[in-house]
Amino acid sequence: MLSERRLEVLRAIVQDYVGTEEPVGSKALTERHNLQVSPATVRNDMAALEEDGYIAQPHTSAGRIPTDKGYRLFVDKLAGVKPLSSAERRAIQNFLVGAVDLDDVVGRTVRLLAQLTRQVAVVQYPSLTRSTVRHVELLSLAPARLMLVLITDTGRVEQRLVDCPTPLAEATVADLRARLNSCAAGQRFTDVPQLVRDLPEGFDAEDRSAVSAVLATLLDTLVEETEERLMIGGTANLTRFGQDFPLTIRPVLEALEEQVVLLKLLGEATDSGMTVRIGHENDHEGLSSTSVVSVGYGSGDEAVAKLGVVGPTRMDYPGTMGAVRAVARYVGQILAES
Repeated sequence: MLSERRLEVLRAIVQDYVGTEEPVGSKALTERHNLQVSPATVRNDMAALEEDGYIAQPHTSAGRIPTDKGYRLFVDKLAGVKPLSSAERRAIQNFLVGAVDLDDVVGRTVRLLAQLTRQVAVVQYPSLTRSTVRHVELLSLAPARLMLVLITDTGRVEQRLVDCPTPLAEATVADLRARLNSCAAGQRFTDVPQLVRDLPEGFDAEDRSAVSAVLATLLDTLVEETEERLMIGGTANLTRFGQDFPLTIRPVLEALEEQVVLLKLLGEATDSGMTVRIGHENDHEGLSSTSVVSVGYGSGDEAVAKLGVVGPTRMDYPGTMGAVRAVARYVGQILAES
């Protein structure tokens, strides 16, 4: 365990390096920070931190920079995330509040996160398997063709065409719509198949095949793997950090193009807590020089998806974590009110 004084020295090194982009020397530390010890003591502390792998010397006679291990300890020992100013909070609210549908919410969230953090923003669409049914709409397009519209509690809208083997009268369509909503509205997707299973038996024999066709389409919609969708933005922000990527930025950009990699980075949507993966903690080799800050968001207590940012390990962790958490909270509120 590090002493509190050495932890304070490490904090100062991280803050200065993130702010200046320059390796940090003992003289600069004693001048900029009220460490209340002599420069010689600071040098000894820095030597101990280097020996323990928390900081490194990139060049001979240069100052020190934090390692992945140093950043990890810095993040783990954070007293709290940096609070957003009232102006920043108002800006977030105003930016998100005019969204007209889920695609718009996700698009605005990506742009906002990228602007606030000046990193690459990644937002996962709400998962269907963790959603509940808000409403099922049935619209007659022709005597034997219907439009099924499924609306979720997260504002997601899924539309499907249903070709029925026999025509359905308008009154029967209205009856089926009412019964579907009576059974499914407010229910988890995973529970709906059991709840609607016996619906055809309540209709006249000549209508049951058409009702079964509607149910089959509804159940297909509930289980489709359309939930693994992401939106990414702010990739151009990485060009500002060329010096933070040892060889080239290309492996990072290639990794960001792989949706499977990004989903793995964000982690399980059910985990709503803040996750920070630093440098080599990211399994993908192309992202070993980056850090990922992610958190779950949702319309209730349970997260339905994740959002976060990807940037160089030399990032403002308290500020980034504060921005990511605040945006997730506002997105959750919008979904709950939509």
